[in-house]
Amino acid sequence: MTPAAFIAKWRASELKERSGSQEHFIDLCRLLGEPTPAEADPSGARYCFERGARKDTGARGWADVWKRHCFAWECGDKVPNSRYRNKGLAPPPNVRSLGSGLITRK
Repeated sequence: MTPAAFIAKWRASELKERSGSQEHFIDLCRLLGEPTPAEADPSGARYCFERGARKDTGARGWADVWKRHCFAWECGDKVPNSRYRNKGLAPPPNVRSLGSGLITRK
């Protein structure tokens, strides 16, 4: 996938997080020449989509993409959540890479 094709596809996308996050990440892998989670780890033990995780606060959550000892990735919708707008706060970025220390395995 070329950078122009990636940008054009995802700029036009109206998919919500749940319906588009995995395809978005797979396209990002293709763009960067990296294996997808299933290609790199067919068992899903070290690299997978939708991994239960514990945040550094101790709360439970989910990582949209998780790679052991590397990263936990959480995607968000394009439209900022009204709870941020109503308080005059900037919403979180559309896609947040949370880092290996912020979310750990459940």
